[in-house]
Amino acid sequence: MKLVRLNLPDGRVMECPSGVTVAEAMTEAGMDTRDAAGAMLNGRAVELGRRLAADARLDPIALDSPEGREIHRHTASHVLAQAVKRLFPGARLGIGPATADGFYYDFEVERPFTPDDLERIEKEMRRIVGADYLVTRVEVSRDEALAIFEKRGEPYKLELIAELPEGETISCYEQGEFVDLCAGPHLRSTGAVRAFKLLSVAGAYWRGDERRPMLQRIYGTAYEDEASLALHVERLEEAKRRDHRRLGKEMGLFSIHEEGGPGLIYWHPKGGVVREIIEDFWRREHRRRGYDIVYSPHIAKLDLWKTSGHWDWYRENMYSPMKIDEVEYLLKPMNCPFHILMYKSETRSYRDLPMRWAELGTVYRYERSGVLHGLLRVRGFTQDDAHIFCRPDQLQDEILGVIDLAEFMMRSFGYENYEIMLSVRDPAEKAKYAGDDETWAAAEAALKGALAERGIAYILGEGEAKFYGPAIDITLKDALDRGWQGPTIQVDFNLPERFDMTYAGEDGRLHRPVMIHRTVLGSLERFFGGLIEHYAGALPFWLSPVQVRILPVAERHHGYARLVAARLSASGLRVEVDSRSEKLNYKIRSGELDKIPYMLVVGDKEEASGGVSVRKRGQVDVGVESLEAFEERVKAEARPASHP
Repeated sequence: MKLVRLNLPDGRVMECPSGVTVAEAMTEAGMDTRDAAGAMLNGRAVELGRRLAADARLDPIALDSPEGREIHRHTASHVLAQAVKRLFPGARLGIGPATADGFYYDFEVERPFTPDDLERIEKEMRRIVGADYLVTRVEVSRDEALAIFEKRGEPYKLELIAELPEGETISCYEQGEFVDLCAGPHLRSTGAVRAFKLLSVAGAYWRGDERRPMLQRIYGTAYEDEASLALHVERLEEAKRRDHRRLGKEMGLFSIHEEGGPGLIYWHPKGGVVREIIEDFWRREHRRRGYDIVYSPHIAKLDLWKTSGHWDWYRENMYSPMKIDEVEYLLKPMNCPFHILMYKSETRSYRDLPMRWAELGTVYRYERSGVLHGLLRVRGFTQDDAHIFCRPDQLQDEILGVIDLAEFMMRSFGYENYEIMLSVRDPAEKAKYAGDDETWAAAEAALKGALAERGIAYILGEGEAKFYGPAIDITLKDALDRGWQGPTIQVDFNLPERFDMTYAGEDGRLHRPVMIHRTVLGSLERFFGGLIEHYAGALPFWLSPVQVRILPVAERHHGYARLVAARLSASGLRVEVDSRSEKLNYKIRSGELDKIPYMLVVGDKEEASGGVSVRKRGQVDVGVESLEAFEERVKAEARPASHP
């Protein structure tokens, strides 16, 4: 009998017969498998039913770990698919992966699913879980896999099988009468699926291609216990309350109009005020740090984008060319080639460097209609773009300067938590990236060096780099601990080469500058959407479009209300008077819905004393104050969080 050696987490080495399952080996080792979703064998996740064939290191995967939750949710997606096939026998299966906080499965059905359908499907899922079907992995040949899914009438599975590399092991998973094409791993049985809930249904194009059939995507989530599930559902409800699309409409900040085109944002006066505040703050801080502000056109000749490489590497995200005087032009998806042309407009010396140029440049990128989402995924947006041209010996200091600026901006807008990824190219797919190995190594080393000097922890994202260079990508964490795309810092040796950029060195010879692409806010639209959700619409005082609303109790108090408004406006506050002939309680409720930081009630008593009755957002009543005292109260709040 062949024996295999297992290295266990506690340092023990155990021998067991080849062919026993992972679960049997764990039990023999005295491990509790009840809360295990699977195990890691030599760093690869497998199910408890996998049979041991060779020596390995074995580490249990807890059900409440990230890997365990992924296995749990993946199994739940198969239970969902089995339930749909039972209730809708004509449904055809798409794909059903686990996601960061749940799972989904795509189906082709005759009609869209309804809320009542979701209830029926969830009940059937509970029956399948109660039946506790064993989940079994079966490895088959390509021909066998094609026969299985052709017999079952599953064209989407046949398409996936046809694209698998020749000679690759094809695995299916069986549970009861249900069979699915899948790489796994899965829980040992359907009964091991614990707390789950179906959440919603939406349309989704097959493989994200709008030229392919529209399928129905059912979303759900699963957790290791009911308490964790309830907490997640509560967070989802809170996310709905914070949805920037709803709040943006209620607060009169922005709108989107299908007749004008999807993915294009219309900033209303109040939203425009917030944008102006953000832009002015951005400009002041950039000038303070040695940046010059530039402006560039919205279109350019197609040849410019061929030189930059965007036409070859980024074409699917660009709009089609337009002809002007028989020459093809493109709407710009990026600002960088324009800044390069400005750099090349005259001879540069080593003494001129570094040059820091910043632009709030509006760009246009084609996004499929299915992924457009309020302010977060749009087709036209303004990017707080900047490019730094420097000498190689200046590179690391310039990267450190951008990191400092990015951290300052995040703190200013109230983001204290974030994650950093060093996005590098995939060494196995170098053909996807412009430039040679030496260039990429130098760029990645510069970013690593800057992070190391600051002592900043990061995760390595292989394959996450842009085609022209690696980057530091920062993900902001909001009040619900959700991630939002934030600052990015990219080092680029390639575009200076493609555009033959030079500077005269101290030795009198021509040298190549290094180019840093960076944003510290990203898209203003996406950043604003994130702010709305981070603060649930209750923007900080310094960002609020209306900082103070004055509520006269009766018409006879309108004159005093206007005097108070004029006094506060002269102090630089953004003030409005609610002069509607409504009851005071209605005006207060309206101000609460509009997220006004301060409401000042003025009636006979206030007018007589020359004061105001203060209501602060989130509090019932602060009390009566003099105007001088109120102005002193809000003075500190009128500055960003990062300012003393």
